[in-house]
Amino acid sequence: MSTPETPESESVGTVLVAGAANLAIAVAKLVAGLISGSAAMLSEAAHSLADTVTEVFLYVALRRGTRPADKEHPFGYGKESWIWAFIAAIFMFVAGAGFSIYHGVMTIIEGEHTGNYVASYIVLAVAFVAESVSFAKALKQVRGAARRWDTTLGGYLRHTSDTTVKAVFFEDLAALTGLVLAAAGIGLAQVTGSETWDGVASILIGLLLLVVAVVLGHSNASLLVGQAVPQRMHDRIAADLAGIDVVTSVPTLLTMRLGPGGILVAAKVDFVDDVPAGAIETACDEAERRLRETFPEIRYVFLDPTREGAGRSG
Repeated sequence: MSTPETPESESVGTVLVAGAANLAIAVAKLVAGLISGSAAMLSEAAHSLADTVTEVFLYVALRRGTRPADKEHPFGYGKESWIWAFIAAIFMFVAGAGFSIYHGVMTIIEGEHTGNYVASYIVLAVAFVAESVSFAKALKQVRGAARRWDTTLGGYLRHTSDTTVKAVFFEDLAALTGLVLAAAGIGLAQVTGSETWDGVASILIGLLLLVVAVVLGHSNASLLVGQAVPQRMHDRIAADLAGIDVVTSVPTLLTMRLGPGGILVAAKVDFVDDVPAGAIETACDEAERRLRETFPEIRYVFLDPTREGAGRSG
């Protein structure tokens, strides 16, 4: 009987598939560029190689972020994964978007010839197949995670703390869109005899990568500075705490993402007056059990007995 795949191992698999696909695309573009003498295809080979390096950053993010907690880092190393993912977003911004826009502008100015059109179309077809395989893997993981969280695909992508699979999903989606734009640009250049269309397509691809890089960079930066859980999850946690028999209210509830799949919960809780200390201890244990049963991602629960009105937040 096979062991169920964990979210962490599934994310590693998604990143590895994406990296292998990008490397295969880079090799295909390099071969086509050497055969056809097309500077555009050689540039695209460098672009795909940059995507491969990005996947290396994401792989490092997954490995470094899953290290166990120790005395120096009692809450673990989960946030380190967002640092590497943030670096990957910056690399995509500089090496991907910047180069594509620059190359597009230079093509329009200099009228650079695209080389052998047939070789270019073959490489684009191979790249589309490879990127489709990677995107299908990422899409499967995102859909499965969305079902586990009882939310939509878009909702999961907005709120997930697993920014590595989020990066692969958007990167592959952008790559597939970019391949369509590239094919359209090369096709129009071939039909009209004007290399301007090839340059325009390259600029549009660069702008597409720019948007993806900014979205991923902002997402990782928000998580690094201490992002809370989504409001719906916050409300459910508050309701579960308030549902404990000896609890009258929850004046303050704070949450923070500790890493992909890790959440900290801290709350001020108003218990029934004159309730025995033993009952409070039992209630705290029950609250932690309930929360972890509902949300397995919760790693730490800190409850502070507080009088009603002593403090309200969240």
